[in-house]
Amino acid sequence: MKEKKFEIYTDGGSRGNPGPSGIGVVIWQGHHLIGTYSKFIGEATNNQAEYQAVVLALQKARELKATHLDCFLDSELIVNQLNMDFKIKNTDLGPWFIKIWNLRQDFKKVTFNYIPREKNKEADKMVNKAIDEKK
Repeated sequence: MKEKKFEIYTDGGSRGNPGPSGIGVVIWQGHHLIGTYSKFIGEATNNQAEYQAVVLALQKARELKATHLDCFLDSELIVNQLNMDFKIKNTDLGPWFIKIWNLRQDFKKVTFNYIPREKNKEADKMVNKAIDEKK
């Protein structure tokens, strides 16, 4: 099977925390934009939205037959939890972690990397688009 590597930028946000929430995903293969995705997820916290964005990203990457993923998030907490450097203390996040853990088994390699917010503007736009379109 030929390797298919993607760079994935995800973001999740809540207006109110908790409040109306959206998620955004931007998928690149090299310099080629593969797709952008946004989804309104209803009432959630910022952290719940961040996790759901990663779930959506992994589902889309699986549909696209990816083999290797480099995921970029602007939530240092979520990156550290997904890399198992931090424990998950909020029980609401546990099921999302398990879902991501199971989804990542479909790929040869998945990395989770922290980036500053200013380097994640496209995914952030998708979050706001999802929330704005629902209003």
